[in-house]
Amino acid sequence: MNKLTKNTGLMLVVLFTTLLLSACSSSTNGTDSGFFHNVFVEPFISIIHGTANIFAGSYGLAIILITLVIRLVLMPLMLRQYKNQQSMKGKMEGIKPEMDRIQKKLKTTKDQKEQQKLQAEMMDLYKKNNINPLNIGCLPMLIQMPILMGFYYAIRGSQEIASHSFLWFNLGHSDLILTAIAGIVYYLQFRVSQSTMTAEQQKQMRFMGLISPIMIIMVSLNAPAALPLYWTVGGIFLILQSMLGRKLYPAQKDPVIVTQK
Repeated sequence: MNKLTKNTGLMLVVLFTTLLLSACSSSTNGTDSGFFHNVFVEPFISIIHGTANIFAGSYGLAIILITLVIRLVLMPLMLRQYKNQQSMKGKMEGIKPEMDRIQKKLKTTKDQKEQQKLQAEMMDLYKKNNINPLNIGCLPMLIQMPILMGFYYAIRGSQEIASHSFLWFNLGHSDLILTAIAGIVYYLQFRVSQSTMTAEQQKQMRFMGLISPIMIIMVSLNAPAALPLYWTVGGIFLILQSMLGRKLYPAQKDPVIVTQK
């Protein structure tokens, strides 16, 4: 089950990475069409321009504000996910001794019927404790992906952004300092998010935690600085959101665990 959960998470990360990287090679001449572009991208382009006009044409401030608004809208969903992860962590740690016993038997037995019996016992242990790792983390990611990707494409495809400067960088050109900041922020965000994982899950996810910052750095090196600005603001928000979730939903010290009879 842990292996399957890990593979599912990896597939989602790979899918998100593929979609994100494909955006870098997408057309930015304003002739894109289709359901996704019309429903998710065009509205964000209009929102970016409208917000920039409020701030005297500052597209940098517009990107920051819209990123924060999007994250605030998604926050209830993400906090609910955090709550479920904390509950899952407590239960997984509670059943660990029983799981270790079953897994130890699985490694030593070669009898197929005995293996099937032990696997059924393991699944029954999950069921009795209402544990389904596959339900944790997938739905929120799938819901927020089209929204975040729509905003991403809008930033990438806006010709007006390319001609504006913000702070020390030009929004239309890549910036090494901002790229490094974005990568560091997302690595820190991953480290903070590990608080909802068991020790075993932290070991399994160690490599996956490097995928996001490395991918962001690679894309940002050849992308307008508006994109790492968006990622930096979003990453900082996620760090603060995780800290808030930790205060609102602390890990259960003594969760009620149902063991095998």
